[in-house]
Amino acid sequence: MAYFVESFWGERNNGFDVLYHNMKHGHLSTKDLADFIRERATIEEAYSRSMTKLAKSASNYTQLGTFAPVWDVFKTSTEKLASCHLDLVRRLQELIKEVHKYGDEQIKAYKKTKEDVSGTLEAVQNIQSITQALQKSKENYNAKCVEHERLKKEGATQREVDKAAIKSKKATDTYKLYVEKYAAFKSDFEQKMTETAQKFQDIEETHLLRMKEIIESLSNTIKEVHLQIGEVHEEFIINMTNTTVESLIQKFAESKGTGKERPGPIEFEECNTSSAVEGIKPRKRKPFGLSGIMKKEKDTESVECPDADSVNIPDVDDEGYSIKPEATHDSKENHFYSSSDSDSEDDEPRRFHVEIKPVQPNNSSQYTVPSLDELKVSIGNITLSPAISRHSPAQMNQNLSSEELTKSKLSAPTNEKANSDLLAWDPLFSSSLESSSSASLASSSSSARPTTPLSIGTIVPPPRPASRPKLSTGKLSGINEIPRPFSPPLTSNSSPPPAAPLARAESISSISSSASLSAANTPTVGVSGGPSPVSLGNQDTLPVAVALTESVNAYFKGADPTKCIVKITGDMTVSFPSGIIKVFTSNPSPAVLCFRMKNTSKLEQILPNAQLVYSDQSQSDSTTKDFWMNMQAITFYLKKLSEQNPSASYYNVDVLKYQVSSNGIQSTPLNLATYWKCNASTTDVRVDYKYNPESMNMPSMLSNVQVVVPVDGGVTNMQSLPPAKWNADQMKAYWKISSISEKSENGGSGSLRAKFDVSEGPSKPATLAVQFISEGSTLSGVDVELVGTGYRLSLLKKRFATGRYMADC
Repeated sequence: MAYFVESFWGERNNGFDVLYHNMKHGHLSTKDLADFIRERATIEEAYSRSMTKLAKSASNYTQLGTFAPVWDVFKTSTEKLASCHLDLVRRLQELIKEVHKYGDEQIKAYKKTKEDVSGTLEAVQNIQSITQALQKSKENYNAKCVEHERLKKEGATQREVDKAAIKSKKATDTYKLYVEKYAAFKSDFEQKMTETAQKFQDIEETHLLRMKEIIESLSNTIKEVHLQIGEVHEEFIINMTNTTVESLIQKFAESKGTGKERPGPIEFEECNTSSAVEGIKPRKRKPFGLSGIMKKEKDTESVECPDADSVNIPDVDDEGYSIKPEATHDSKENHFYSSSDSDSEDDEPRRFHVEIKPVQPNNSSQYTVPSLDELKVSIGNITLSPAISRHSPAQMNQNLSSEELTKSKLSAPTNEKANSDLLAWDPLFSSSLESSSSASLASSSSSARPTTPLSIGTIVPPPRPASRPKLSTGKLSGINEIPRPFSPPLTSNSSPPPAAPLARAESISSISSSASLSAANTPTVGVSGGPSPVSLGNQDTLPVAVALTESVNAYFKGADPTKCIVKITGDMTVSFPSGIIKVFTSNPSPAVLCFRMKNTSKLEQILPNAQLVYSDQSQSDSTTKDFWMNMQAITFYLKKLSEQNPSASYYNVDVLKYQVSSNGIQSTPLNLATYWKCNASTTDVRVDYKYNPESMNMPSMLSNVQVVVPVDGGVTNMQSLPPAKWNADQMKAYWKISSISEKSENGGSGSLRAKFDVSEGPSKPATLAVQFISEGSTLSGVDVELVGTGYRLSLLKKRFATGRYMADC
């Protein structure tokens, strides 16, 4: 098996150089193997973490119902799987250390080998130099001999013939000398080269055996872990087999059972009328209400004339107060204005003085207690604008309880004067109210959008838009105990939803009050904010722009369409004008920005920005998806962007990302096929392309098309059609096509051809890259529209471009 000894000679004697560099490549292969194992360990570690996270999420699933114990089986099995993959990570890391140790040993062995083969390197240099000198002396010898014979034949002078003969004899001696030297150097070179070639072969054999041992250790490690994974799966199957339907029913009955005693029989009992009419003390429950109204109702009840047959007439003292009979038990003393809810106040001794007075006129000096109906009407028609929040974002993460919301409604001012007083504290209105005394308050639209009332320093999940279908009460039963994150709060059907405040703009602002005049007949209060992109005119909506950008990644393998790999992703960006920040900050409860994505049937996955956007996961329509924004979070984010770049005219916010389902080469807008023909002196490259309008929802033009083809082998000249540019530094050829569409020549189909002259061929076929962009359309056909009021879509921009768009032969 003398492979290296017989195969690395040749005319130029380059075998030693090839074998020496091959030895150095062995260390590179060791390093690459370590990187490969490390990448595998990283993948296994990420998978283990994901499995651990999945196991934790299994315990967060609903523990209601008979299926609840099954989650424990899932959790245990998933944790064991995560442990198996984590054990594989540990073993792979130990194997990586072993590979690194072998790499260090290689470096030491290479240094020793370099010293051992230094004599061979000297012999190679000698044989190469003597070979060149011998070739030159031979050429000189032949030239001098030919010159001497030519002078003889032409009859030149004897002096010239003798001179040529001397030169010919001298060239002959030099040539013979180099032949003798070459024979000596050749013998030394062959001996040393034979020994060195065998040494290099021994080194490579040792290297390959060690590498195979490492790979065998890797495969055995993976095999052992997979056997453990198989045992975990078998255990899972056994546990699920043992978890029978009967055992689940039994566990539920034992843990959630309400008792085994059934209701007993009840017999009819006749009424005893004699005991019912004796010793019955009339008692009425104290109604809940305001103290003034309570007093008035009690006074009204005291002057009513009851039936003499049903109630005994109480005794009256000298001043006209009725005397209540003494109670048999001790009673606590309560103040007349006590707020106690107990019924003991009716049992305490209390005197009533009856006096009928005429109705007094309503003036500023005297106050008339309104009736209960009047108060209800007055309170129901007033809507207060919430106060401006001055708290930090950390304090805005607490939700109001229902008790606090009720208290805030009852404690809010109910007269119109209180509303006008609030304007003095609003910086948007203080200057305008001083200059425009005739301006009044604008009426808000109470049906704009249901929203949760906010107080200072609070934040709640945004509401569900009014256009969204609501679940019936029956569907909501049973899931109220488990709050769903990012879902709008449930509102009781008995009370109408509170009105959302009118969205404010920087140039036109208003405060809502149903008690004031209608918005149609009332001029709005204007505040000049200087130059700003927000320009609403007489409209009451804020402009926002939306951009849909998709990236198509593709890999073409030769001309086989089945080997094409495609991945299409997209993202949605919402652009807010800089002036809208002042509108949001001046109103702590702006109108909720809701949008709907249409034509989503081609989307495999949608990932909204969890910090800024909410979505309803229960939507069943596969063609549309509804989303709404966390306005408090978006306000804080825009303020942060404004502080970082205060001179910007607009700010972009990444709202969501999505992935589009692909169907191989049919989903690529530009089909590619490459052909290479590599020879020792030339390299031919052909790139066929074809415009594919079926991949787009609406066929659009591909502009700024660039094709980059790397070619190695020492390119000295390039001929191309159509003309391309050659970059010698990067060793790449560039084609630029202004646009490709159905209206292009041959319907958007064509070929790029190039022929390269190479000095160090043959070239190796490389992977080419393509770039292009298309405006006004997307590959998925997704569309966006705003839902509800308060905002308008000023611009919707669609585009798609290439990501990693490559082709190989």
